[in-house]
Amino acid sequence: MKKLFLLLALALSLFANQSKSAIQAQILEKIFLNIEMGKEIVLWSDNKTLIQEFEKTGHFKTTDDCREATILIVEEKKNLPKKICNKAVFVLDYDLLRKIPQSFGSMFWKKGRPNIVLIEPRAKKQRITISKELEMYNEEKIW
Repeated sequence: MKKLFLLLALALSLFANQSKSAIQAQILEKIFLNIEMGKEIVLWSDNKTLIQEFEKTGHFKTTDDCREATILIVEEKKNLPKKICNKAVFVLDYDLLRKIPQSFGSMFWKKGRPNIVLIEPRAKKQRITISKELEMYNEEKIW
């Protein structure tokens, strides 16, 4: 009986994790569909589950090589490639906005809800135009 309960709990946690990744990918797609970079958006991420979710919808090209990407989606700073030059970085943890100066925005979970922050001066510096639909998420600086 204990084994059955453990197996059921494990299965439920896997489904919960998948749905979080799917929701995260949907939110990120809405963000990236509402920004303009002057070139095609190609995504790279250190979160492979997230890349798989993007590939399912087909709205954006994805790549395994960060040098080919136009936006790097980073979950952990240690996974950020050493040479990112002039790549736009979108982070999945608010604290990474401080730690990664090339990051122009963040999508993170707080109290079980998704939060979005776009740093307008950083976006402008990287020639990223943010649509009016995302204006409510614009910030002038990191809190």
